[in-house]
Amino acid sequence: MKNIVVFASGSGSNFQSIIDSVQAGKLNTRIVGLISNKHGIKSLERASNYHIPYRVISESDYEHYEEYSIALLEQLQSWDTDLIILAGFLRKVPTLVIQAFEHRILNIHPSLLPKYGGKGFYGLHVHTAVIEAGDRYSGCTVHVVSEEYDKGPILEQAKVKVYKSDTPQTLAKRVLEQEHILYPKVISNYLTSLS
Repeated sequence: MKNIVVFASGSGSNFQSIIDSVQAGKLNTRIVGLISNKHGIKSLERASNYHIPYRVISESDYEHYEEYSIALLEQLQSWDTDLIILAGFLRKVPTLVIQAFEHRILNIHPSLLPKYGGKGFYGLHVHTAVIEAGDRYSGCTVHVVSEEYDKGPILEQAKVKVYKSDTPQTLAKRVLEQEHILYPKVISNYLTSLS
């Protein structure tokens, strides 16, 4: 059985969907840890509730970026990590970690990439841009993480219709519902491809 570590910066609803899938036997993996860059967030509470070890490792706690990168890497190695899952992690993953875990970091993004990806496109910013552009469809994308924001190979997408009455909040809610279905399924498939 493979070991996954989740990275999160917020409420962790995607983290919860992964926990639920593991508990329901739909996702054959062990969640060996959670890494966050923030204290006092719901994700940490979720980890605690399910007895999942967690660490807060923030760039601001280190004098040099390289020290931060090494701290992340050492924690991942100590947990014997096979796959890293980004679930609303709002920091760029250091190059050192991406290189050490090449093709072993997944992310879910709240748009149909390559549209509305890259720096600054996260959360409600994405849904606002979709509505302002008059797009008829939006959705979410699971992709492999590369050194450029939201540019790694796309694994799978789920589409959501955009209604004229939509606000960024209502669209976000429907996209998030699809994320919770799509992400555990893609993770499960991807784990079977890892040697």
